[in-house]
Amino acid sequence: MKFSLKNILLLGTLIAIFGCVNKYDKKGNEVINDTNMNKEKELTAADILGNPDYLAMSYGGYRNVDHGIEPAIDQLKEDMKILAAMGVKIVRTYKVHLAQATNLLKAISELKQEDPEFEMYVMLGAWIDCKNAWTDLPPDHEVESETNASQILVAVHLANKYPDIVKVIAVGNEAMVKWAATYYVQPAVILKWVNHLQELKETGKLSKDLWITSSDDFASWGGLGTEYHTEDLEKLYRAVDYVSMHTYPYHNTHYNPDFWGVPEDEEGLSDIQKIDAAMLRAKEFAISQYDSVSNYMKSIGVQKPIHIGETGWATVSDGFYGDTGSRATDEYKEAMYYKLMREWTNEKGISCFFFEGFNEPWKDSKNEKGSENHFGLITQDGQAKYALWEMVDHGNFEGLTRDGKPITKTFEGDKEAMMNTVLVPPTAIEIAKKSEE
Repeated sequence: MKFSLKNILLLGTLIAIFGCVNKYDKKGNEVINDTNMNKEKELTAADILGNPDYLAMSYGGYRNVDHGIEPAIDQLKEDMKILAAMGVKIVRTYKVHLAQATNLLKAISELKQEDPEFEMYVMLGAWIDCKNAWTDLPPDHEVESETNASQILVAVHLANKYPDIVKVIAVGNEAMVKWAATYYVQPAVILKWVNHLQELKETGKLSKDLWITSSDDFASWGGLGTEYHTEDLEKLYRAVDYVSMHTYPYHNTHYNPDFWGVPEDEEGLSDIQKIDAAMLRAKEFAISQYDSVSNYMKSIGVQKPIHIGETGWATVSDGFYGDTGSRATDEYKEAMYYKLMREWTNEKGISCFFFEGFNEPWKDSKNEKGSENHFGLITQDGQAKYALWEMVDHGNFEGLTRDGKPITKTFEGDKEAMMNTVLVPPTAIEIAKKSEE
């Protein structure tokens, strides 16, 4: 594998900046990766993925509108304790060229040293782009970015440095889906890097127990249309250790709303009954997308585990999903979706990396009420949304803080005030008329 001098220098800089401090035992001998020394058996991806005792969560931890402000290690440790109190034991990251992923691994390592019983594992993301992505030049979807090699190099470095924590490497995030128009690549690019990582496992340069995948929209995995059914995608299915697929009924309340509108035979129900019925349909919509990926996989003669790399529900929107749009957005619906998806995936032995643990206001930095800023189960200032109110009542977060603030309830715990923000979805007839306009 050839790498440019630019990429090698970038890797050297990252390692120099984020390298760990050596640790020593009582006799002065250097100890490396000693956090699991007292455990009889180190768990692998095969042990934790699909295990309902190891709930999964997507995690960023960025607290500011300015994405350049990295969360500090103490802040990351705070968040890991909060997620652990929710039963989460696997978190997913997205990129390694910024400090967040490296510092997160260091934070988890420190927590394990402070408390040998603390458990948190990581699905480590390597960001993949096409040539000219995120520039003023037209993106070239047939050629990959030179920075991809650096992402893989650093991911390998971190997986070897923290083998007790990193259990999965995901090559790319929604990197093949064609609506990611600013950066998507062809499946051949993802396949190239997945094969490279698998070769490193075979030659002992990565743990044989490390699982390799790519995390992408259900459509990219062949679940939507034949335009994705390519020879390279079939090869990718055979190369990965499991499939990580995304499903978002929330977004489809605008883009594909047939499932969302209140049907005629439900118009006589109470408002809350209409909402609950709509959320059940949202769960079934997610299941249908999961099944579409499973069916395509079986059609090409492959049998691999399929887990959900992302799904979630926003609680604020002044756009497509708010009161002038699909009316999908509020804390009650998020809580319903979280509960329904956890129940289904736990029962079926599917890991579900719910998106996401905490609000991240940088995602739509120019619009405070943009839905992308509000997918968290907890606000950036430490308020647990309705989905977690029972955990607050049960004392799960007792003694825990976020930036020094205790974990409290949104709406000051006033359910009536929260429910006043909840809107009934449009009727199916309203949606049909709107689509004709």
